[in-house]
Amino acid sequence: ASLAEMGFNVLNFCIQDSPRRAHSIAAQGGINAAKNYQNDGDSVYRLFYDTIKGGDYRAREANVYRLAEVSNSIIDQCVAQGVPFAREYGGLLDNRSFGGAQVSRTFYARGQTGQQLLLGAYSALSRQIGLGKVKMYTRHEMLDVVKVDGRARGIIARNLITGKIERFAAHAVVVATGGYVNTFFLSTNAMASNGSAAWQCYKKGAYFANPCMVQIHPTCVPVKGDFQSLMSESLRNDGRIWVPKKLEDAKALQAGTKKGKDIPEADRDYYLERRYPAFGNLVPRDVASRAAKERCDAGFGVNSTGLAVFLDFSDAINRLGKEVVKQKYGNLFDMYEEITNDDPYETPMMIYPALHYSMGGLWVDYELMTSIPGLFAIGEANFSDHGANRLGASALMQGLADGYFVLPYTIQNYLSDQIQVPRFSTDLPEFVEAEKAINARIAKLMNVKGKETVDSIHRKLGHIMWEHVGMARDAEGLKEAIQMLKDLKKEFWSNVFIPGEANSLNVELDKALRLADFIEIGALMAHDALDRAESCGGHFRTEHQTEEGEAMRHDDKFMYVSCWEYQGEDKDPVMLKEDLNYQFVVPQTRNYKK
Repeated sequence: ASLAEMGFNVLNFCIQDSPRRAHSIAAQGGINAAKNYQNDGDSVYRLFYDTIKGGDYRAREANVYRLAEVSNSIIDQCVAQGVPFAREYGGLLDNRSFGGAQVSRTFYARGQTGQQLLLGAYSALSRQIGLGKVKMYTRHEMLDVVKVDGRARGIIARNLITGKIERFAAHAVVVATGGYVNTFFLSTNAMASNGSAAWQCYKKGAYFANPCMVQIHPTCVPVKGDFQSLMSESLRNDGRIWVPKKLEDAKALQAGTKKGKDIPEADRDYYLERRYPAFGNLVPRDVASRAAKERCDAGFGVNSTGLAVFLDFSDAINRLGKEVVKQKYGNLFDMYEEITNDDPYETPMMIYPALHYSMGGLWVDYELMTSIPGLFAIGEANFSDHGANRLGASALMQGLADGYFVLPYTIQNYLSDQIQVPRFSTDLPEFVEAEKAINARIAKLMNVKGKETVDSIHRKLGHIMWEHVGMARDAEGLKEAIQMLKDLKKEFWSNVFIPGEANSLNVELDKALRLADFIEIGALMAHDALDRAESCGGHFRTEHQTEEGEAMRHDDKFMYVSCWEYQGEDKDPVMLKEDLNYQFVVPQTRNYKK
């Protein structure tokens, strides 16, 4: 919408039947901005510092400061679009707190902030579609980027309704396709979310940065079968996380002979408040997730599998009243009850960490251009702002900052000397070759005619990733994972079964193409995790932790961004380093205890 407003002609592609269905709708809790409306000491610098610290000093300083600077403009833009942010009784915009911050800087619209922000952006986009400046291609999936004379000059896309492979030329290409955590099969992402567009850019020469850095969200509904669901981090504002102090109580809860409300207050261990008194239940996500895992591993889990902790609102209901809690979190409570058949007003919620977000992504420079000239990556598709761990309510902030206030200006620097370049024909040999390669790949997949479904192989991939490249990693497990992923790749290409035809609607083929990329993404994640022999943020190597079980960084060896370069099929990638030279922040061990 912003590019079209500036006069560019834009071709816009999405895999959904409407841009309204982009996965941004799942961002429930809010969006950060340094407005300081609560007069609690917030500032642009403080938002910058909290984000750098939350990312465990593995983000690029300049990009993060710019993000903090433009955060306030995002709120103004969205209010002007009519986004219905929550307001206080007097009419002023309301704020709440999120993990990793001791100020209230998160703007929200109940538990559906992402959906409301998406509708604001969609209204701006619809206006440009109506004016003819944007041409919308729904149900189209990018399968490759086309390079002409070393520059990105278009894409090859597949029409997901007809199966037709189509060519599109442009002076520049922008990838805004989100992250790759569905590599783990079960995650809080939509089933269709995938890393394929970014992965194809990597295979054409774009560097992939920090692939091992993925985020585990601590506030999710525990796994049930093949189902995983997010509960917003905003619940940690008023909810208190606990497990029983006594092992016999935990065993009774696991056996179903006791319920959470049966455990007396004196026998409850509010372990985050105990371990991190300054931040309590609002520690960053990586810290909260590891703390939950530690309690469950010690036998104090509270559900039948032993893999859950309680998130309890009884204090908030007693203090504020049920109606106030309902106004704040009503739709989240309803969603939880629909999934679990438990009423969170009466009994504590059960939560457990789950895969949520990828801090890694395509490497970009300060202007958000990848190592391929003319190819840009924004939002979760790039690596630039969150280091080793993203703070809550910062994903919407980054996506809207990049889309509204950064890329529309930086892309002009690239296009300024391209103005004389005539439009490209899609009959150029580079387009022909790219389409030919895609058709050959699809034909190869369709001709396997094996016996395993795509989902069954994806489930195996998820198991390998969770066990060996998940919340806790070690060198031995990562080496094992790399070998297992090589074997799984062979199994996929020799035994996958895809019903139907390639040249028609074929959801199984769509999933198979994505899974082929997920397996390779998983291998790169394992390589990166093995190379980075330290613990930082969401990347936790069990060999590198303090006596108290906290992450132990090694700044003398790993103060850099890992940039991986593709070397060819079945060849190990090569790693380049972008050194992180901090000028305004002194890296130190994160402390959320005081």
